[in-house]
Amino acid sequence: MAGIPALVRHTFGDKVLRQANRAAMLDIESIEGQDCFIPHATMTGFLDEVERRTGEANLGLLMAPHLSIDRYGLWGDYVLAAETLRDALARAISTLGYHSRGDRMEVSVEGGLARASYINAGRENPGYAHVANGTAGVLLNLLRTFLPVDWKPLLLELDIPRPRRAAAVFEDVFACPVAFDAAAISISFDARMMDRPAVRRPKAQLITFEDLARARFQPASLEDFRGVVRAQIWAQVLSGEVSIDSTARALGTSVRSLQRSLDRDGLEFREMVNSIRVERAKELLSGTRVSITEISTELGYSAPANFARAFRKATGLAPKDFRRNLEGVLQRRDGK
Repeated sequence: MAGIPALVRHTFGDKVLRQANRAAMLDIESIEGQDCFIPHATMTGFLDEVERRTGEANLGLLMAPHLSIDRYGLWGDYVLAAETLRDALARAISTLGYHSRGDRMEVSVEGGLARASYINAGRENPGYAHVANGTAGVLLNLLRTFLPVDWKPLLLELDIPRPRRAAAVFEDVFACPVAFDAAAISISFDARMMDRPAVRRPKAQLITFEDLARARFQPASLEDFRGVVRAQIWAQVLSGEVSIDSTARALGTSVRSLQRSLDRDGLEFREMVNSIRVERAKELLSGTRVSITEISTELGYSAPANFARAFRKATGLAPKDFRRNLEGVLQRRDGK
């Protein structure tokens, strides 16, 4: 989704973007680049609302050329740090769970033909066709990072129904033959390309698998219920507005079902929100010089006094005392 809100604003205006954010119940633009967990239902809901408001059935095709894997946070950086396309695809497959819950990637080689496939867990959601086209754009971008500038895929397969008309537009956008009604989003190409080094990769960063595992917003626990809920709350806290309704919608369930699931795990939504807000408040108090009032607003509290009360209850200290104590520790450590 990186860059899509800006594209929507530029193409359709601020009003449509606001309407799409309301439908998704999350300000996606405000958390871009922060490695946040954004569920399939949130993405498809956002894009479906844009289409509903604008009538643009080819929204995904407008998006596809503007999407690139180097905007996919730490996961994208890790994939692009590979030496060859084969290694990059292997990295993407083995670590996809740190980027997206429920999705799968596969690579097959047969008779000199390689086929890279992406299976999206959100295929049943309204608005998925736009996601499919965007996913194809990202996958093509990954391949083109390692392949010659004039390279073109032999075939692109999409797991969406064949459009009633203007199917040729897809081939114009993706610059290759396109097939529909496939089991997955797949790109076929010459297998000899698999061991080519990157030709347009940005300067490699020293990123390890362990770095991904430590990434706060894409924890290994995305595969369990607690981790998914926690990651979704983090995203909402960073956007400045948290609600159980938004969380339930993003996870494709009802508020009542979400509450029952939390109860079974001995969890309480409000307590999880408060815990994450306090954790984020500690980061802001220690890592920035913004005022406590600004931090309160950033975290979605209705008043600084409410923030201070919640923070003191969790830590035993007022926010200003927490910051003062931390500054004292740093001064002693630095010998000042």
